[in-house]
Amino acid sequence: MRASHETRGTPMPSPPSQSLETFLNPKRGRDYAIRMRMPEFTCVCPKTGQPDFATLYLEYVPDRRCLELKSLKLYLWSFRNEGAFHEAVTNRILDDLVAATRPRFMRLTAVWNVRGGIYTHVVAEHRARNWRGRLPPAAWHPDPTAGAQPPP
Repeated sequence: MRASHETRGTPMPSPPSQSLETFLNPKRGRDYAIRMRMPEFTCVCPKTGQPDFATLYLEYVPDRRCLELKSLKLYLWSFRNEGAFHEAVTNRILDDLVAATRPRFMRLTAVWNVRGGIYTHVVAEHRARNWRGRLPPAAWHPDPTAGAQPPP
């Protein structure tokens, strides 16, 4: 007997996508931070083929464009079966997000789950050349290893 929720053979309504959609910044004349926490990022270790899990923290000061959330979710989902080193995939995601939005400032922090007794955090940043605004505070999320907390 099959459970009614089984989806084998049923196409997903929204497949993963490498496309990122944006929309016009509703308050372009103001510097403000947009912060997102994405706790379900997965990719595959290129050495072992084992899954790697991370929580991604994105913070950015938009210029003309803001990220559309559903397209961001589908974009992140597209990495699920890709082999990638932590450092490479974090920087690739930042590069793609910057290319889509051209923000004044953007920081992506990837907090990777423990692997072989080692916690890895990768922080990548982008700043527009002429932007002189204030940066959002660093590392606004709790650090599970307590090793990278900024001083009070």
